[in-house]
Amino acid sequence: TTAFSLPIEMDEFVLQASKEGFDVNAFIQRVKEDTTFYKAFKTLHLVNYTAENDIRIYDKKGSIKASLNSKTRQHRTLKCRSMETLEERTIGDFYNRKKEYNYYTAELYASIFFTQGQVCNENNIVSGQENKKGKGQLEKHKWQLKQLVFNPGSKVAGVPFASNKVAIFEPDIARMYDFKLMLVEYEGEDCLLFTAKPKPDFKNEVIYNELSTWFKQSDYSIVARDYALSYQTLLYDFDVVMKVRLKNVNGQLLPYKINYKGNWHVAFQEREKGSFNTIIQY
Repeated sequence: TTAFSLPIEMDEFVLQASKEGFDVNAFIQRVKEDTTFYKAFKTLHLVNYTAENDIRIYDKKGSIKASLNSKTRQHRTLKCRSMETLEERTIGDFYNRKKEYNYYTAELYASIFFTQGQVCNENNIVSGQENKKGKGQLEKHKWQLKQLVFNPGSKVAGVPFASNKVAIFEPDIARMYDFKLMLVEYEGEDCLLFTAKPKPDFKNEVIYNELSTWFKQSDYSIVARDYALSYQTLLYDFDVVMKVRLKNVNGQLLPYKINYKGNWHVAFQEREKGSFNTIIQY
């Protein structure tokens, strides 16, 4: 048994390592309390980088009805960041006449990766609850989805009807999952792969349908995470699949490749299917 008193399936390498002194309990506690992934995205606001952005919105038949393809450069000077658009191509009604976004996927993307004007005095501290940025229901839903995406496994305040479903390490939610821990090779590095997948009987009761994280064995830093989450209420629902790859840049963990596929529906608005792919160079 482990720190949250539920069995974890371990491969022979991990079992052998645990006999030789590897502390599984301490590792699970570390996974449970990990903030390095969330911090990596906050650190993105503090560095210079160039990004290739590809956002696509699909119609009911799966054809692209609107898209944006661009290259942007973030400049960080003193305590402020600003963004320069180096190239941009759009298809369809990606923007309205005022050059505002017509789609949630684009708004969500922009709120994470694009900067309007100058933004100053930010930090990458992750302790404490974030303020719910923006006003209105859609802003609130975007904030909640960002928390689910960048701080997986932690409680998210104000997600209606979800209660503590997102806190997958809490005993009443953990019992709905199968957990596995394996030693694998990932891009030439020895990594511990920790996965959480819902047991068949609970598939419709959970928010995270998959959470897989690759931790570098040498220092337990996160190098990759794949996850799928879905959630349904009377007011809105979403079904999101993401793959994030991270690397160490000058001693800081930063994301460099992000793939997202999402299906959103907010009451009284059309359902939206979108995807985005980002490649970041430092």
